[in-house]
Amino acid sequence: MMEISLNMYHAVALGAVLFWIGGVITDKVSVLNRYCIPAPLVGGLLFSIINCILTVSGVASITFDGTLQTVFQNLFFTTVGFTVSIPALLRGGKSVVLVLVLSIIMIPIQNALGGGIMLAFDQDPLIGIGIGSTALIGGPATAAAYGPELVKAGAPAGADVAALAAATFGLVSGSLMGGPVARSLIVKHNLHSTEGHISESGEVAGEDESFTSASPRFVKGFMLLLAALGIGAQISVWLTDLTGLTFPSYIGAMLTAVVIRNVMIAVKVEYPDQEIDTMGNMFLSIFLALALSSLKLWELVDLALPMIVCLILQCVVMVIFSYFVVFNVMGRDYEAAVMSAGFIGFAMGATSNAMANMQVVTKKYGPAPVAYFAIPMVGGMFIDFFNAVLITFNINLFVDMFH
Repeated sequence: MMEISLNMYHAVALGAVLFWIGGVITDKVSVLNRYCIPAPLVGGLLFSIINCILTVSGVASITFDGTLQTVFQNLFFTTVGFTVSIPALLRGGKSVVLVLVLSIIMIPIQNALGGGIMLAFDQDPLIGIGIGSTALIGGPATAAAYGPELVKAGAPAGADVAALAAATFGLVSGSLMGGPVARSLIVKHNLHSTEGHISESGEVAGEDESFTSASPRFVKGFMLLLAALGIGAQISVWLTDLTGLTFPSYIGAMLTAVVIRNVMIAVKVEYPDQEIDTMGNMFLSIFLALALSSLKLWELVDLALPMIVCLILQCVVMVIFSYFVVFNVMGRDYEAAVMSAGFIGFAMGATSNAMANMQVVTKKYGPAPVAYFAIPMVGGMFIDFFNAVLITFNINLFVDMFH
């Protein structure tokens, strides 16, 4: 079998092409546009399917260096950190707390469902934790970090691989479910954004179109991003050493960006908000295209029946919980509908999926500033603390009960 290896420069070019292809497809295929399927998902998943066919048939295997994927991921989440201001916190603090509580409730639900399905199929319930909150709310990074811990606790040798495969499944399913759920809620309850205006064509007037800027503002914004990224890398190291927990690499950069933004507000220094938002959209698009194109879909083909059943039920429970619980608890308004899409994104895969889900919904139906604040704050920062604690608790509980 021919092996094709792309370096990091080839990879980022591939991501750009896949984003463009995804955009063309979503424009041409009305069902994708109607159900808010992100363009990077379409392009990246298309490449993953082609790569899967080539690999399974023994024709070729395509791999690429993911260095710049991580860089774009961290840059994007740094831009999210810059959106956090004290006034926004005062306005949306209640939403952050509510989303966090809902997320904490979802962690044991995912683990109990995973462990229960494994027991029903006479399998080790510890595998259920691996394909529960470890892979879904935790995402690929948490799956990679805690998979070996499951094996050490007594799970079968393949538990770590199962966790990574489930995280892969979660990335895809979380992106596919979020937009349709939000659209269904918006249409059913006739919801509208209170932060913008919708044109006759149904698109947000002025959204993602153009704005007046100058090159010094872009340079200033990019330098702020780089400063937060570099300082944040060391903050992440200190956080890990201080707590003993494994955090995503972007957490320190997000926290640093929050501090820089609020210092700028306090000393009344101009902040290039539109420029940083524009760069954030670029980074998210490239990162998501690369993340989806790197999925090894053929690993899902070999999943055992109990794991397939478990993942399908996880999706069903997530849709029901988001549609009936998240939407109602968060206020039954437009912001709540957008947050439902974001909740599905990060509770099934990663915060980047949540942001992509919300981005494509708000582009069509209007801005949702509270959702853009609450979801990344919980999905990108707070929930990792609670997930780590509850995963450890669930592992110890399952070992005591079943080993």
